[in-house]
Amino acid sequence: MLFTRPNANQEALLLFKIDWFILSYTCLMYFTNYLDRSNISNAYVSGMKEELNMMGIEFNKINTIFTCGYIVGMIPNNLMLMVVQPRVWFPLMQIIWGVLTFCTSAVHNVQQIYAIRFFQGMAESSTFVGTHYILGSWYKRVELGRRSALFTSSGLVGTLFSGVLQAAVYRNLNGVQGRSGWRWLFIIDGVITLPIALYGFLVFPNLPSATKAFYLSEQERLIASSRLEGEVEAISTPLSWSIMRRILSRWRWYACSLLFAISGETESFGSNNLMGQWLKAIGGYTVEQIDFYPSGMTAVAIASTLVCAILTDRNAIRWPVVVYMSIAGITASICILIWSSPTGLKFFAYYIAGASYAGQATTFAWANQICADDAQERAIVLASMNMWNNVVNAWWSIVFYPATDAPKFRKGMIAMICICVVTLGITWVVWFLERREHKNRQRQVVQDGKGIDSPPTSKA
Repeated sequence: MLFTRPNANQEALLLFKIDWFILSYTCLMYFTNYLDRSNISNAYVSGMKEELNMMGIEFNKINTIFTCGYIVGMIPNNLMLMVVQPRVWFPLMQIIWGVLTFCTSAVHNVQQIYAIRFFQGMAESSTFVGTHYILGSWYKRVELGRRSALFTSSGLVGTLFSGVLQAAVYRNLNGVQGRSGWRWLFIIDGVITLPIALYGFLVFPNLPSATKAFYLSEQERLIASSRLEGEVEAISTPLSWSIMRRILSRWRWYACSLLFAISGETESFGSNNLMGQWLKAIGGYTVEQIDFYPSGMTAVAIASTLVCAILTDRNAIRWPVVVYMSIAGITASICILIWSSPTGLKFFAYYIAGASYAGQATTFAWANQICADDAQERAIVLASMNMWNNVVNAWWSIVFYPATDAPKFRKGMIAMICICVVTLGITWVVWFLERREHKNRQRQVVQDGKGIDSPPTSKA
């Protein structure tokens, strides 16, 4: 169990088991997800650009096409978790993207990468929002933030490991058997990915209401469902179009989707490997250094994610984390905009920009918390949040962070300041709407208890 003491020994043992088997698999799955995804950036600065004769914004196009596949697969993948057992669906998608990763090692032109990355995006879109849906189905709100943070951090560890792995591969395997170092990188990624998929098929417990995991006793299966009563609705009604009418009539889908569609763009420093492109453009750094130095940003991202999640789980108040990451993004952008500033300050700016990743775990834990009373709404809202963020991602990097803008990325830094300010405004809107709904629900409970049928005389 992670950082919390359950009320009873039986619940403590249950938490220990589900923490181990759910988080071990989802973290490993997300680790390989980000490893496979971020290695495109590392390969680009480690010889792929030159070997495939990539020009202009072709690197940005690779990311955009991947994002398009990610968008297409988002909601269908989350809905499939209600039709196909997660123990089957997650490993199946992982096998597909693992095979596609192998294929990337054999490409001869950038057009082949475009095709591979589109389908890889569709497969990988199952991981992030699907896991947040699963976590929201197993854990109470005071337990959720830390688990979400640990899961999200595993992806960042994949990014961190990617740079270290690429540097090691380039140094030791470049030219071995006639293959470039960046090609070996994708082969190694595939070798890491496939065994983890098999592990998930063997141990993943599905949802509490349907789990038949061999390591849970019958009593523990009952506890898994009963302990969430009054907090989380994890049982879904049959899928129908009435679900959409229900969801679109509430504020949650609109506000939560808008929040992450905008706030997710604060991650642009890391998702576009701006520091690596900056180091390559200004010159004076080896390939190993260009691969390794951006790892400092990822380290800050991991630390910020874990610390913020632990703090916000104490009272399930999530909004301060979004304020923290927005302020960090504004500070980093200003430091880089002042181009005459020392190189050391620019290193500092890129590193503190890693704080933007703290919002992933917190924002999705917040949405899980807001939609805890409706399992299907929760699944669609979580998927929509990431989907709309990727709709923006599909064109955002091309417009504001094209590779041709390296090393200064002036308009990108201005865009970052603006997006951070807008994020602060949307965060206030979500906080206000959640607070109003909570007050209205409390008022309704009081009225029901007193047998009052008339509407309240005042509004929040």
